[in-house]
This record gives sequence, structure tokens and C-alpha cells, in this order.
Amino acid sequence: MKLAFLATNSGTSMRAIVAAISAGELAATPVLIVSNKKESAALAFARDHAIAHQHIPTMKDEAGADAALCAALKEARADLVILSGYLRKLGPQTLAAFQGRILNTHPALLPKYGGQGFYGRRVHEAVIAAGERETGATIHVVDEEYDHGPVIAQHIIPIDSVDDAESIERKVTAAEPAFFVQTLKRIASAEIVLQKP
Repeated sequence: MKLAFLATNSGTSMRAIVAAISAGELAATPVLIVSNKKESAALAFARDHAIAHQHIPTMKDEAGADAALCAALKEARADLVILSGYLRKLGPQTLAAFQGRILNTHPALLPKYGGQGFYGRRVHEAVIAAGERETGATIHVVDEEYDHGPVIAQHIIPIDSVDDAESIERKVTAAEPAFFVQTLKRIASAEIVLQKP
């Protein structure tokens, strides 16, 4: 299973996945790391671990960036594309070429608290404001809408009476990397089968 990663900043889940691969816990190969931020820690991580990497900026020419990203992922022969804190919406070329094979993690139990504007602390503030008794993380297939594609797996985290948005954020952020690794193991073993588009 060849994995490509898209990360804007540090790529926390990406780091956990690469560590699991290095430890022999996950049958996969990291083939490419792409960031839209030139000085990102994700690209430094790629250099330190001898993983192919590219900086593809997205702000000035979104169509050109989409074409470049799609070409890079195809050249790397990626089986799956993992979004690890990638703070840009993917373009139509990339979405079409890798339909059903792009995965993202969202810090809530979709379909609740997802969509445009629901990211970071905002998600957890909305969860608290609604009086929810549980939250968690969702891994889903990426499509043309924010946080919309089919759900692959969910990890539930109970909310305690003393929790606030900050404490929930810490819990979810701490759980996400291992949850992503475990989900990829289930995909690699065919326990989870991604639907063909």
C-alpha cells in the first residue's frame, strides 16, 4: 500500500503513520509528502526521513496547483492519499483521479459539526455549546464538499462534566494519530474495503 501525504504544517498523523511503517506495524510505504507551505515542518520531516517531497503552493493559481498535485500523486503511484492537517480544498483533477482513495480525519463525529468553517477549536466549542455527551474523530473519504464523503471509521471519546472546548481538543488531538494508524491497518488487512467509485 503506497501512501502519499498532504500536510500544511507539521502533519501529526502523517508522523505517526510513518513511525508505524518504520516499526513494521503497518504494511505500507510512504511515497510522497506534499505541502502547500514552503517552510512547513512536514517537508523538513520528509527530508529527515528521505521521503520524496514537493512544495506545491495553492494560493495564486489553484487550477495549476491542482494539476501539479494530481501529476505528482500519479507519478508517485499512490494507492491512498492521506490528508494530515492539509488546510486547502482539493481541486477537481486530483479528486477525480483519486476518487474514493483520499482520506481525511475530522475532529468530531460526522455528520455532526462538519462542513465549511468547522475546523480546529471551533468544532469543539460547537460540541460543548450543544451539550453533547460524546465526541471523537472521524476518518472519511474526501469529496468535493467539506467533511462530506463516506465515513470509514469513528473513534468515540466521552465528554466529562468538567470538559471544555480546550480539554476536548486535547483529547481528540491526542487520539487521532493512533486512530488513523489503526484504520489504515484495517484497510491493509481488507477488514475495511474502500468502495470503488
